[in-house]
Amino acid sequence: MNMSLRATLAAALLGALAVPALSADLPVRVDAPAPAPVVFDSYHPWMVRVRAIGVLPVSSASVNLNGAPLAGANLRVSNSVVPEVDISYFFTKNIAVEAICCISPHTIRSAGAIAGLGKVGSTVVFPPTVLLQYHFTGLGAFKPYVGVGVNYTHYFRDSSGANFANLRINDSWGVAGQVGFDYMLNDNWGINVDVKKIMMQPSARVVLLPNNNVTAKVKIDPWVVGVGLTYRFGGGSTVVAKY
Repeated sequence: MNMSLRATLAAALLGALAVPALSADLPVRVDAPAPAPVVFDSYHPWMVRVRAIGVLPVSSASVNLNGAPLAGANLRVSNSVVPEVDISYFFTKNIAVEAICCISPHTIRSAGAIAGLGKVGSTVVFPPTVLLQYHFTGLGAFKPYVGVGVNYTHYFRDSSGANFANLRINDSWGVAGQVGFDYMLNDNWGINVDVKKIMMQPSARVVLLPNNNVTAKVKIDPWVVGVGLTYRFGGGSTVVAKY
């Protein structure tokens, strides 16, 4: 083997031995982990909301005068805008119960065939309502829900209009339905939008002066539309339910 061939083989062998050594000296690149997404998933079983609500009756009535139906007579109940407070408790991440309460004033006016009689009277409505809710999950900060429940309404501070006397509205029971959503800004605070339909159909009586007895079955059935703030709190080390 001549000298040039031996020199070529030696150079190739030295190059092959040098490659692993150079590779071992190269720095190893380690990518930083991607930041975890923000997920509002803490356990807070209690929720309080404060809303401004519009109480929007879809009203009508069947009216009797001295025991006989008064054809074409009707009643209309005014809208009202008031504050509302509710509190909810979550049994699981999906199932909650909500109790709501507010006080709203309303005016009752004659309509239809008796529209000329003007204001029948006014009342204040106290309508505590309890609803069983299902909250949808897996949508991040957006948390929609539906609910169904029962309403009890107490009417007080009844007062009569100029052509009437002794207005009395009896308490009523009814079914309530609900749809809405919370948009959580963080684990505790959020914005709420809520719509309810409450069945209110009380009976009422009033004296049409000078001495006519008027009775009515009043259909109020308001839509209750609200927007407000949500605050969720509570929980502990034992996780029973999550968003």
